[in-house]
Amino acid sequence: MMISFIETASNAIEAEIRALNILKNLLGSEFDQACRQILSCQGRLIITGMGKSGLVGRKIAATMASTGTPAFFVHPGEAGHGDLGMIVKGDVVLAISNSGNSDEINVLLPVIKRLQIPLISISKDLLGRLPEEADIALTLGDFEEACPLGLAPTSSTTATMVLGDALAISLLEARGFKSEDFALSHPAGALGKKLLTHVSDLMRAGDDMPLVSGTTSILDALFEITEKRLGMTVVVSDNGDYGILTDGDIRRLLTVNQDMNQPIFSVMKKSPITIAPHLMASEALNIMRQRKVNTLIVCDEEKLIGVIVLRDLVQAGIN
Repeated sequence: MMISFIETASNAIEAEIRALNILKNLLGSEFDQACRQILSCQGRLIITGMGKSGLVGRKIAATMASTGTPAFFVHPGEAGHGDLGMIVKGDVVLAISNSGNSDEINVLLPVIKRLQIPLISISKDLLGRLPEEADIALTLGDFEEACPLGLAPTSSTTATMVLGDALAISLLEARGFKSEDFALSHPAGALGKKLLTHVSDLMRAGDDMPLVSGTTSILDALFEITEKRLGMTVVVSDNGDYGILTDGDIRRLLTVNQDMNQPIFSVMKKSPITIAPHLMASEALNIMRQRKVNTLIVCDEEKLIGVIVLRDLVQAGIN
């Protein structure tokens, strides 16, 4: 039997699109109440669900936690054997069950009620025990699964995940959550490094900064460049002016038989590009790319305090 994989896939996608359109049209006062309940929560948002609903619940919990809503997933089976102690007054429970009649979740309902913990449910309709006992019942709507057998959770899990995303994004905007806040929960990622790393975190200062006076000979400046291994040195004159001399500059001087005992002040690059220590390291990288340089002088209110080099930015994962 020949089948068209593309046609089957298109039909599945169309089925899930129809499910999402139905979900969109169901958004109403209950969704608004759910957002307000979670927003006013003094504790954590506890998400639970069994099977595929549980897998979706884990993703919703992760999305919530990374967008400003403290949340974690509790497996309903484990909760019935001790993990329910993780849920305390001040929390809000979001329970997911497509049928609304998950045995594992139903076992927990009396305890949740006894603890007076607000309960939000997500289910296909309002017919099960879970939505009946929930303080706020969110429904997905009446639609067909993308699975042609109508058995494998497909459209329903997609709709549940999208509803979770809708809750998370609504709460994100209500909290005034910004990219800098997002970075705080993603310090190891590229975004976290970009938004959390300042010039002062990566600059070379003190004894780590190559530094010579303007009267230093070119030859002695070369020794400083070699010792500090940054391919350059900062030059400070007696009157407080400063500049840069790179190993590339010295190589070019050698090709024209430059007197290596000549003071460095006469051959240094004057008025180097500067940056403030409180600015983001990513901004330093952008300046280097735009100006086609590998080093920036770091100044705090015109006072020289360090240098930042391209190599260190790259090694730190700034891009």
